Amino acid sequence: MFGFYYGFDLTYLVLVLPCVIFAAIASARVHSTFKRYSQVLSCRRITGAQAAHRVLTANGVSGVRIERVSGNLTDHFDPKSNVIRLSEDVFDSTSVAAIGVACHEAGHAVQYAQHYAPIKIRAAIIPITNIGSKLAMPLILLGVILSFGETFSYGFVYAGIACFALSLVFQLVTLPVEFNASRRAMQAIASGEILTQEERRGARRTLTAAAMTYVAAMAVSLAQLLRLLMIFGRRRND
Repeated sequence: MFGFYYGFDLTYLVLVLPCVIFAAIASARVHSTFKRYSQVLSCRRITGAQAAHRVLTANGVSGVRIERVSGNLTDHFDPKSNVIRLSEDVFDSTSVAAIGVACHEAGHAVQYAQHYAPIKIRAAIIPITNIGSKLAMPLILLGVILSFGETFSYGFVYAGIACFALSLVFQLVTLPVEFNASRRAMQAIASGEILTQEERRGARRTLTAAAMTYVAAMAVSLAQLLRLLMIFGRRRND
């Protein structure tokens, strides 16, 4: 089969492995950047929860609760319950990193309140992508098992690849959502004078590091999709 030489999957080594390494670096960077700027306290001593509330108020958004949640970097906005959940390292912290993260999550709440199109699209396709991610590999494996001597069975393989491609679509939609939430956060931080100009650099670096994890995840999914197309496309032609 194309891509396999002496027991090595060259398509994985060439396409996927570099992206996996990139993703690992991005993950390590977001943790190290958050840790670094968690030690830099804002001079105005505004907590993450207070900063998030200011972003909501500045954008005329009401009815959104802000709650503490356990874990590290588990911050998120839950649109179903209309709650911003901030981790223990963010909720009560007055650090530059905490304020950046809290305002970012508030940015997601503002996106929903203002009917920002990409976040609506992402929410709409989540059920489809969840189903697709669960069906992708079983369909591909079923197609491989049934394809010996039967070209018709390759329909299962390509159906599985199509299901896998849904995760890439989700990540493509996620990128503008995340970058826009960070942009809203930084604008609110600046206009509300939540952080000084020097402190804003730390918040921006924290959010940029976090955004790169989404870029890395998309790169991994794209590489995996190309790998599947190369392997099974070549095999069918053999």
